[in-house]
Amino acid sequence: MKKEVGKGYVERTVAGKILELTQYCPCLLLTGARQVGKSTLLRHMLPEGMRYVTLDDFQQLDFARKDPLGFLETHGTPLCIDEIQYAPDLFRAIKLKVDENRQPGMYWLTGSQRFHMMKGVSETLAGRIGIIDLYTFSQSELYGSGTSLPFVPGVGGAGLNLDSVCALPELYERIFSGGYPGLFSSGMPWYDFFRDYVQTYVERDVRQLTQVGDEASFVRLMRSAAMRTGQQLVYSDLARDAGVSPKTAAVWVGILQASGVVELLEPYYVNTIKRLAKTPKLYFTDTGLCSWLAGWRSPESLMESNFSGAILETWVYGQLMRSYANAGVKPLISYYRAHDGAEVDFVLEEESRIYPIEVKRTVTPHDSDTRWCRRLPVAAWSSLQPPTILCTSTEVRPMPHGAVALPISAL
Repeated sequence: MKKEVGKGYVERTVAGKILELTQYCPCLLLTGARQVGKSTLLRHMLPEGMRYVTLDDFQQLDFARKDPLGFLETHGTPLCIDEIQYAPDLFRAIKLKVDENRQPGMYWLTGSQRFHMMKGVSETLAGRIGIIDLYTFSQSELYGSGTSLPFVPGVGGAGLNLDSVCALPELYERIFSGGYPGLFSSGMPWYDFFRDYVQTYVERDVRQLTQVGDEASFVRLMRSAAMRTGQQLVYSDLARDAGVSPKTAAVWVGILQASGVVELLEPYYVNTIKRLAKTPKLYFTDTGLCSWLAGWRSPESLMESNFSGAILETWVYGQLMRSYANAGVKPLISYYRAHDGAEVDFVLEEESRIYPIEVKRTVTPHDSDTRWCRRLPVAAWSSLQPPTILCTSTEVRPMPHGAVALPISAL
């Protein structure tokens, strides 16, 4: 049953990992797209005595840019700095402070962009910082138990939330809504929320932190990318729709990726196997934003459209990634496609075990749906596990060859 999200604070599953890293790391960086709830989460969790400063405050931003060390000395430690990407020189100053008196939990940092931020982290704070990615609400946080266990395929696998199982129409309502906290807490109409979100994203992040000169063309590329979610990335197609060169399209996709709006899924590859796809697939990280950009205006029309399969696969990808990110784990996940037509939607690698996963919009999956999963090539040191079908059934279904069908709404 859906929680009353707008009535109070929704506990974020990743909070446990934040507290764990704070015991060991002098610095913690929480990254993610704009408005995924980074500031709300850390302010809700602030330890006693930790000060909070946001660089959305122009006076504080000016201070941090002009005198990074003075900024840190003025505020002391422990300190939470929100939107640190606007003052990247702070990273070097933080390194000096950490090296002077290295203690766990000195600085909590958040950032909506990785354009300059991650370069600063890698160059100055390596070995001193724990990094956590935050997505919009997971299905588990909104509709289930909020488990912190990453999903493991198979019967009885960890990370399933059977309390969140629902029928197809409600599933597409969830897909259509997406998971931005502000959409649930504000009561703002869906269309208006995403219209304002895109406008804010383009005007604040893209304009301030990149060299995009034609904002209208950039939004056209976003829309084109949304209509191609779950597909292999072809820059020339995006460039044609946006009216820019393929080189510019590639740069702009990099901006979308760096800002957490899209992610690229690389193909599964075993060295001894030839003629495999080498092109990544593009996925939007939030299906609500993707649906808005692609032009859908109701969950019913989305469910009945030719786009329904692509957005369902995008939803599954997002829930898989949230499952691992909320546990503080970076999953080894890919897709498989060979030139003879063999294709597997997702390949999850865990401790030398290879889990093939298929996504099907059906309540009655068939044995033939797993044929490519059973033929997936694996390295000599790996073991191929029975296939998993994520489908629109409302119950767990055993399948031939040791396979299992699991409800997508239980992810």
